[in-house]
Amino acid sequence: MSDSVFDAVLAAGPVAGQVAGTAWVQAMLDFEGALALASAEAGVIPATAAAQIANCCRADAYDIAEIGARAVGIGNPAGPLVRALTARVAPEAAAYVHLGATSQDVSDTAAMLVTARALDVLRGELDACGRQLARLAEEHSSTVMAGRSLLQQGPPVTFGLTAAGWLGGITAAVNRLDDIRRHRLAVQFGGAVGTLAALGDKGIPVLGGIARRLELAEPSTPWHTERSRIAEVAALLGQTCGAVAKVARDITLLAQTEVAELHEQGPAGTGGSSTMPHKRNPVAAVLAVGSAEAAPGLAATLLGAAAHEHQRAAGSWHAEWRPLTELLRTTGSAVHWLRTSLERLHVDPRRMRANLDITGGLLLAENVAIGLMSASGGTVGRQAASDAVAACCESALAGAGDLADVLAADAVVGKYLQHKQISDLLDPADYLGATDEFVRRALNEWNGTS
Repeated sequence: MSDSVFDAVLAAGPVAGQVAGTAWVQAMLDFEGALALASAEAGVIPATAAAQIANCCRADAYDIAEIGARAVGIGNPAGPLVRALTARVAPEAAAYVHLGATSQDVSDTAAMLVTARALDVLRGELDACGRQLARLAEEHSSTVMAGRSLLQQGPPVTFGLTAAGWLGGITAAVNRLDDIRRHRLAVQFGGAVGTLAALGDKGIPVLGGIARRLELAEPSTPWHTERSRIAEVAALLGQTCGAVAKVARDITLLAQTEVAELHEQGPAGTGGSSTMPHKRNPVAAVLAVGSAEAAPGLAATLLGAAAHEHQRAAGSWHAEWRPLTELLRTTGSAVHWLRTSLERLHVDPRRMRANLDITGGLLLAENVAIGLMSASGGTVGRQAASDAVAACCESALAGAGDLADVLAADAVVGKYLQHKQISDLLDPADYLGATDEFVRRALNEWNGTS
């Protein structure tokens, strides 16, 4: 469960309110109200009784702490809530409360409603992140920076391409979220063992009526012990946190003092340290990572609990409640903090260019080797060209001089490439390949999510 000491940093953002105890109780009551109204529509119970039941389905009328305390009696909160609801309705309606349903129908449908409402809010937060990343990709499509491989400088990229890569993860998460929200969040209604025998030939019409009222999918069969829907939600949230953590981790790395290509410009008092006054921590990105890294363990618990025995599980169903709630909460927090970080983000193109020049052109060695192969008309093959350029790079690193001069003086390289050609090959802006096209594609994919 969440702890109020940490909620402000690890349960931040608007999703947290959608998974609180009140939200769960309201979702359970929403099921009971929809069940009553759908039953009346199908001719199972009187319409007056259904209206009375539905009018009593407001969470603020119930003692949530007491319901939670009484849940130990039958092992879930649906039972005591149904008793409390029954006690509130008029006597002539009391006999029709919860008719044909079982506790798991209530709790599973509530889980789907809570998830749906949390995902609707999460979608808005992800959309805000995507818009920020799309803006960065467009604005910095020509801002050259060092690519990094194994934390070392590689050939150049642009910050626009970096942002486009980040955007790809958010786009994928949004697309998966939309698919699950539309198609995989379904009503649970099967009665004791998934037959709806208590409703005779009215079970399917009642099921359809509940699904329509709650705006959830109508499943082909009850899914009491077929938990792929929960597993897909877990995977979606884990995927989303992975995409968030990727962006936030890169921001923290690019904001290091020695790199300083990015930094967060937050309100006064943010990003400081309890002991080091000089610090300018990218605190929102740090908290995005901190929230996101809780997701894999929670998702693993949900996946591990997926094997439910027979028609109703003894324990595996119960094992889902807390990790699902926490996974929704921590994902919401992670996305909220990423949004905050991106809104605060300041890009320093001059520092990016300065870092590119630290090696004196070494990160363009690949381009020189390719240029040598071309200039020689194939006389110098790929391996020979790479070896010759690598030897020049070693010499430059050892202090033999400027890389361009060392390359021009080399017997193999200088034979086919003049100093001006070498200098051009060492220009990062001229070795960006399909960067512009990749940025364009990423933006087109993102624009297709709206």
